[in-house]
Formats: sequence, structure tokens, C-alpha cells
Amino acid sequence: MEFLLALWKYTLTAAPFLMLGLFVSGLIHVFVSTDRIKKSLGGKGIMGVLKASFFGIPLPLCSCAVVPTAVTLKKNGASNSATSSFLISTPESGVDSIAMTYGMMDLPMTIIRPVAAFLSAFAAGVLQILFNSKDSEETASKNAQEVTSCCGPKKSCSSEKTEKESFASKVSRVFKFSFFELIDDFAFWLTLGIVAGAFIDFIVPPNFFESLSGWTGKLIILGIGIPLYICASATTPIAASLVMKGMSPGTSLLILLVGPATNVSNLLVIAQYIGKKGVILNIIAIAAVALGLSFVVDYLYVSFAWPLNFNIHEHAHAHSSWLELSLTIAFIMLLGKSLLMKELPKLINKLKPNKEVKSSGCCG
Repeated sequence: MEFLLALWKYTLTAAPFLMLGLFVSGLIHVFVSTDRIKKSLGGKGIMGVLKASFFGIPLPLCSCAVVPTAVTLKKNGASNSATSSFLISTPESGVDSIAMTYGMMDLPMTIIRPVAAFLSAFAAGVLQILFNSKDSEETASKNAQEVTSCCGPKKSCSSEKTEKESFASKVSRVFKFSFFELIDDFAFWLTLGIVAGAFIDFIVPPNFFESLSGWTGKLIILGIGIPLYICASATTPIAASLVMKGMSPGTSLLILLVGPATNVSNLLVIAQYIGKKGVILNIIAIAAVALGLSFVVDYLYVSFAWPLNFNIHEHAHAHSSWLELSLTIAFIMLLGKSLLMKELPKLINKLKPNKEVKSSGCCG
């Protein structure tokens, strides 16, 4: 019973802000031309890195969905540096995960998260300029086949219509993308994140993770997080619950940055376009910046005496409004629909004997 109460608390805290973030993601998807973004990211040098690092922050693309977009950028003339920056800042941050961070954590972490995503992406771009500036044109042309999103059959989570359409049609597409397509893309991982956060809240004693706040603990988190994949929104409840059980906010930042930005399957794909050296440089940049910022964040929280009573903790002692309850119920229904209509059939197909099933991707 206590676990169910913890699960309800985490869902109730996350749902309203996540629904807002999903809606803003839909607005960006429909009203912001990704073709224009792709053209603006085609430059080389520091300016290309700055633009790619900045434009990637709000976009609602998960780690695997960003790959086809990044490959398109590369084919359109983007440098290794701009491509790498876009590949890192986009999955590490997004309007949905930023909104969820504010809902479950606090204002400092809400600001720190996108800033950290920008810095790690920028650092990766600079390393590419310094050590991997020669673009692998032969490799790119050799692997110029169409790359589709591993979140599903679509070319990309940011694919959009080019024909003119009415405002009403655009609004309809906003809701369709926000509350159906986008939720479908990360329903499994988001559910896993909320359940894991609630489980940690329920079973782990207070201050259990204090020992993971030093060098050893941070390196362990890095070693676990780099090869694994979990989307940015799903890391938020896990990070919040770990801080409530004694982990330092700086160490939790490692989870927020490393998990969404790196995973083995995507690294193997993108290596075909920026080379193995480029992938290694990206990993070094992500790990170094995340590790350095984790100590900076810990220092800031101590120096400014920022309280660690994250919103997930305060929400347990507050009464919920009818709007929060309505949004939470709507969120549960949408998430349940995605799990039943998409994830369950996928699982059944995988369990069928003597039938070869193609994997639909890393997002589920």
C-alpha cells in the first residue's frame, strides 16, 4: 500500500508539468520549421557548434530519435562538430524534461540542467574542431542510406509536413504529436522512471546514498550511465528520489546528463558518420563536463544553502487542485493507452516462439 501511495505521489507531481512540457513540444514541432534549423546548423567552426548546442536544448527528441535528424544535418553539410553538439544537447534536455525537472526537483536544477546540456554539447563540438575536424565524407556517402528513428517507423520525431495547412489543422497536429506520438515514443521508459523513483522512495532508507557523493560514487554513476539508455524525462523521477535518499544534487546531475546522451546502439550508428574518434571525443566531453559540473553543483548547494526539499517531497504534504488531478488522470490514461496499444503488442511479438521479430528500436 505504501508503494502505491509513493507511486501516486510521483505520478501526481510529474504529470501536470510533463503535460505542459508535452504541449510546448507539440508547438515547437508544428510551428518551428526543422528545415530552417537544419539549414542554420550547416555552418562550420565555433558558430556552428554554438547554434547546434543552443537549438538542441528545447527540441523534443529522445536519444534514439535524434540520430536520423543528426544524420540529415551531416548529409546537408554540417560539420562533425555541429553534428556532435546537436547529438548531445538535444537528448540531454527538452521542454518536456525541463518542465518535469521543475515539477519534481527545484528551480536551481531546472536552470542547471539545460545549461549543463549546452556546456557538454559545446565542449564536444570544440573537441571535434580540435581533433576531428576532417569530415568523413567517404564514410558518410558510403552509409548514405535513409536512417529512420529507432523509436518507431517514422523518419524522425521531428518530421513535419511541408504543404500549407490551416491554423486549425496545425492545432490538431499539436495535440496529436504532443499527447499521442511523443508519449508513444517514451511511454515505456517514462513508466520505468516513475516506477523506479517510487520504488526507491518506498524501499530505500534515508541517507542511504550519501556515500555515492564523492569521487568513487560519481565515477560509478558515470560507468553505469554511459552504455545504458534512458530518456531525459525518465531520469528525472529517479534523480529526484535518489537525492531524497541522500545522494548529492551534483551526483544526480550525472544521471540527468549521461543516461540520455549516450547508449551503445546509437554510438555504433553515429560512428559511421563522424568516425570512431568522433564518438570517443563525444564520450570524453560528456563525461568530463558532467563530472566537473557535478562538483560545481554540490559546491553551489552548500555555499548558498539551497534546501534539498525538492518539490517531490513538498508535494506529499500539500493538497492537490482539481486541475492537477485532472491532468494526472489524463496523463495516466494516455500513458496506459501507449503501453497497451504499442508496448504490449511489441512484447507479445517478441515472446512468440519460432518467429523472427525485428526490433523497433531502443526506445521500447
